[in-house]
Amino acid sequence: MIVDLATLLPENFHPLSKVWIYQSNRIFAMGELFQVEELLEQFTENWKSHGAPVKGFGTIIYGQFVILMADESQTGVGGCSTDSSVHVIKAIEKLTGVQMFNRELLAFLVKDRVQTIPLNQVGYALENGLLQKDTLYFNNLVSNKTAMEKDWLQPIGESWLAKKFIQ
Repeated sequence: MIVDLATLLPENFHPLSKVWIYQSNRIFAMGELFQVEELLEQFTENWKSHGAPVKGFGTIIYGQFVILMADESQTGVGGCSTDSSVHVIKAIEKLTGVQMFNRELLAFLVKDRVQTIPLNQVGYALENGLLQKDTLYFNNLVSNKTAMEKDWLQPIGESWLAKKFIQ
C-alpha cells in the first residue's frame, strides 16, 4: 500500500515548498473525506499572505493525513497565513469530531494499514513484536516537499524513535 508520494503531490510546486502534516486520530469516513477535501480546496484557493495569493495545495493521504503545502517561491507564508491554515484544521476537527493536534499519537504502516499507537506504548509494541525496526513510521515533522517525498515514511530503526526505544 505504499504510495509514491510524487504522484500525489503537485509537480509544479518548488521542491522546498513548505509542508504541514496533520494526522487524524482515526481514518475519515467516506462522506467526511469529501467534506474535508472541499474545505481544503476552498481554503487553498483563497489562501493569502499579507494580501497576496499563496500558491497552496491541500489533500488527504491514506485517509488519515491532511497535507497542506505552500509554494513560497512567489509569496512567502507569514504568521497570519499560517494561523489561517490552523483555523481550517480546527474546522475539520469540529466538522468530523477527529483530533488533529495529538502529537503523542504516532502512526505506523503495519500490514498495509495505518496503525496509531500512543508514544508511551511504542516501547511495549517493539518489545512484543507488534512493531519492528523495519516497520515504517510516519515522520510528520518533515517540513518541505522534498523531505516529504523522501523521509515521511521511514523505518523505525532509522528514525528518532530508534534512539529512544532500540538498543
